[in-house]
Amino acid sequence: MNGLARNVATLFGIGNIRPAPGTWGALVSLPLAWALHALGGPWLLLLAIVASFPIGLWAAKAECAACGEHDPSQVVIDELCGQWIALWPVSFGAAHVGVDVLRLWPGWVAAFVLFRLFDITKPSIIGKADRRGDTMGLMLDDVLAGLAAAIGVILLAVLAHKVLL
Repeated sequence: MNGLARNVATLFGIGNIRPAPGTWGALVSLPLAWALHALGGPWLLLLAIVASFPIGLWAAKAECAACGEHDPSQVVIDELCGQWIALWPVSFGAAHVGVDVLRLWPGWVAAFVLFRLFDITKPSIIGKADRRGDTMGLMLDDVLAGLAAAIGVILLAVLAHKVLL
């Protein structure tokens, strides 16, 4: 097994933490997203999201082949990609209004909770992607969960700002 692929697939061992390795993978994605935002704003985070998909696909495919499972629990690179998608509206919003991204902490909480909710329950098309039973499905269900969470974050921000204004 390619050691680099295993390290990427498991986020350098985070996927081996029990219980709930997916939750740990999503949690470790938060400070990484903050660092990307701090270094280059929402556009660097977006670039990282786009890059994480093919890199994650490669690493997950190698790890799945090595352990003989189509969705091993230690593979959490998909959580990183999906969680970053869920956080992108927060990053963009902070840059747009010129505030520190951490001041938008309710958006961070919403992005995390909504992403985990959609990733765990796998409603509708998210579940359909997961049921593909291949590496593309492994990555795609988290991308779709991230997109659903991002939409939820945007809707909650609109609701909060309309109510608070």
